[in-house]
Amino acid sequence: MYRSTGAACEDAVIEAGKLSLHPDVLWIDMLNPTRDEDAAVEAALGVSVPTREEMKELEASSRVYRENGATYLTADIITRGDEEIPGIEPVTFVLTAGPLITIRYAEPKPFALLLEKLEREPGLCGSGADLFLNLMEVVVDRASDILSKTVVRVEGIANHVFSGGKTVGFEKLITKLGRAQIANARIEQSLAGLTRVFAFVTADERIDSGDARAHLRSLSRDVESLSAHNQSVAASINFQLSAALGLINIEQSSIIKIFSVAAVAFLPPTLIASIYGMNFDHMPELHWMAGYPLAVVAMVISAILPLLWFKRKGWL
Repeated sequence: MYRSTGAACEDAVIEAGKLSLHPDVLWIDMLNPTRDEDAAVEAALGVSVPTREEMKELEASSRVYRENGATYLTADIITRGDEEIPGIEPVTFVLTAGPLITIRYAEPKPFALLLEKLEREPGLCGSGADLFLNLMEVVVDRASDILSKTVVRVEGIANHVFSGGKTVGFEKLITKLGRAQIANARIEQSLAGLTRVFAFVTADERIDSGDARAHLRSLSRDVESLSAHNQSVAASINFQLSAALGLINIEQSSIIKIFSVAAVAFLPPTLIASIYGMNFDHMPELHWMAGYPLAVVAMVISAILPLLWFKRKGWL
């Protein structure tokens, strides 16, 4: 197994624009390749190395195709999976008669994880196709781990939304739901790309052994189950977002109801006070000794009666 990032080593050397390979090389990993490195690999293996712009194209014909005996497979792989909002970058896998070629402009964790696995099991891969399947297995496992973290975050938000407590901090909750939705969408984008890759590579002549085909079928089933789970998480996020917005509306309606009730309760006392605030000469109540306390009592009673009526109707 050999992993090359363009630097010279004992198994592969780029000199004067030419690449010399050891016969046992199984993997050429091109990380942020220069144009000279692209040209060297193209000349040595007779394949075309896609540019970064070509890798970002979305149409299926530009992502999975065969050319000059090589199979080109481009999938979006999750990066920065430990962050709340992970990134996503296209990675191209080229299956050739010799080594597996990977072209990438980011450092997804599955690549480092595969290297650690190969150090523990040096004889795990006997060909570029085996290496591809094992790399895909690590990619799927990593997507599963990221999905699990998203599920934990969404469940935590759900516990807060439906805790039955005071609806405080919904702005932060909605922000967290938005971030979870972005992560969910990127996981779905990655899984959709892997599904397309696995469907296309099924007919590749390099995946010819029974074990390799069984491995590929297992990976396809894993991706299908993860995609179904991811869709249920998306439904949960949408439900919680709708519920949070609904609870916010309920809280706002309750506040408006309190102001409305207060306005109605204080309207009769205000009317009484307004009557006795008029400046007419002939108002006999103004000369009563008990006029002031009677007016105050009348205002209190006129405020209490509407409140009792609202409570009887169940409006409070």
